[in-house]
Amino acid sequence: MSAVGRPALPSNARTLVQLFTARVADTPQAEAYRQFDSATGAWIGTTWAQAAERVASWSGALCDLGLPRGARIAILLPNGLDAVCIDLAALTLALVPVPMHALDNPQSIAYILGDSDASLLVAASDTQWRAIAAVGAAWPALRQVVVMRQEVVGSPASGAVPVVGLTQWLSLRQPAPLAGIGAPEPPSETDLAALVYTSGTMGKPKGVMLTHGNVMSNVAAALARVAPLQGDIFLSFLPLSHTFERTAGYYLPIAAGACVAYSRSVAQLGEDLRSVRPTVLVSVPRIYERVYATLQETLAGSATKQRLFGWAEAVGWRRFCRRQGLAVEGTTSPALDALAWPLLDLLVGRRMRASFGGRLRIAVSGGAALALPIARCFLGLGLPVLQGYGMTETSPVVAVNAPDDNDPTTVGRALAGVEVRIAENRELVVRGPNVMRGYWKRDDDTARAFVDGWLRTGDQAAIEGGRIRILGRLKEIIVTSTGEKIAPADLELAITADPLFEQAYVFGDNRPFIACMVVLARASWVRLASDLGLDPLAPASLEARAARAAVLEKIASLAREFPYYARPRAVSITLEPWTIENGLMTPTLKLKRNNLAARYASEIDALYQR
Repeated sequence: MSAVGRPALPSNARTLVQLFTARVADTPQAEAYRQFDSATGAWIGTTWAQAAERVASWSGALCDLGLPRGARIAILLPNGLDAVCIDLAALTLALVPVPMHALDNPQSIAYILGDSDASLLVAASDTQWRAIAAVGAAWPALRQVVVMRQEVVGSPASGAVPVVGLTQWLSLRQPAPLAGIGAPEPPSETDLAALVYTSGTMGKPKGVMLTHGNVMSNVAAALARVAPLQGDIFLSFLPLSHTFERTAGYYLPIAAGACVAYSRSVAQLGEDLRSVRPTVLVSVPRIYERVYATLQETLAGSATKQRLFGWAEAVGWRRFCRRQGLAVEGTTSPALDALAWPLLDLLVGRRMRASFGGRLRIAVSGGAALALPIARCFLGLGLPVLQGYGMTETSPVVAVNAPDDNDPTTVGRALAGVEVRIAENRELVVRGPNVMRGYWKRDDDTARAFVDGWLRTGDQAAIEGGRIRILGRLKEIIVTSTGEKIAPADLELAITADPLFEQAYVFGDNRPFIACMVVLARASWVRLASDLGLDPLAPASLEARAARAAVLEKIASLAREFPYYARPRAVSITLEPWTIENGLMTPTLKLKRNNLAARYASEIDALYQR
């Protein structure tokens, strides 16, 4: 690896295992990972050499199970060193990690365990495993469950699958050799590096098959485009079950020789940003939205502060556009902006950047669209936000802006080696070494995902001057500002299965969570209102807190089989049906979503403001 300047992949690193091995050899005593120790109240660092020792210990325990090459290892852990160790240990033995969201519901986890034919599950606690086992699914391939914490006093969870604590599991084994005599045959570029389940656009989650070659090509291209450096500090908070975090927040730092600090939680992210003071942040739009909203709340009470902030943003934005060669608004001279900026930066810019720790060189935003007013605010005030685009099926990055080539109205240019073009109906299609092998055990879905060898993204786009501009989605799919994808029709169908609901409209595109509007059956509403002590004939009763809470509780019960992020967290109630006549239904009785969004725009905004 390059010791100075831009980092580069070792010429002989074709797999993620070779990448990690090269990193350990190159900078063994540099800090690799950092975690908060609640017992001491301090951040504890781990060097690359120490990380390699832990990976070897995990590899030994895995090797002792005698699993065949390519066996799936299900990982249900929060972000941290343990999640990294089991992932790298599995890869070392040519096994296939199956990362799962630590907060997902037991039904979804049970389905993935069965569909992937996982041989081993590593979970956070036996309490978590008991909830999964209670689903009652059959997992004939599952040979053992390892839990990080044993919280239940007495016998382990019932069932045929043996459960063991991590400490005991590791203590009974010897570290496996990573190379040389007795070492297992290492993985090749064509071996699977992960089976990542994505909800996609409809139906059950699909397992996306990503090879070492897929991920390594993406890491190499991202390394050249974004250019993280040795000595950078990443702050990781996106779940490692997402390919975005796996590639950009886990494997990319290995390639660069950067340190990854693991945030304690999203709730403590602000505090962690200020204490860790990262230089690189890989995020989804929701985090920038939260900071932006806080800024607006701070300014709301003072007209003077609002004017000063607006002036600083406008001057900073013009300076940014000039540096990037973008069109500049207004006629203010560069000299005047240069003269005003030092004071404005002192009073406004530095204070805003301090909320992110004050040292960010790179702030990547992906997973969903970042609103231009938010991008303009942060870029104008000196936060180097780089918007990108990708999908799980492309390992995941297709395109991203660069620090010196950044147009926030686009998602940047395609990475080196990635080909893009506009196909029928303005759909963006992709081809390159980063494109998945296919969907696990789903040949028909795999065939439908491609056209003439090009992967269909389902997004409409335009390519202008080499930059990609996303225009919208071909299918009715919601992408929240946290990057989660939800098929609204499936959820709406589940809700209207209950007689309380005549119709349901689910939304949340580029919003922080899913919400819905429902049309209640009048007779059912009368009964519910009476039970709640409300007047069913009074329009105000539909806005009553008790009514909303009762309806939302019913919806939560109906949506219990859906992933946690797909369950509505807010609801608006009406008794007026949506019909062909009022323009809210098609002749085939499908929802006219754009019309509904326009008709209820104020109600929808009010839901998210509450």
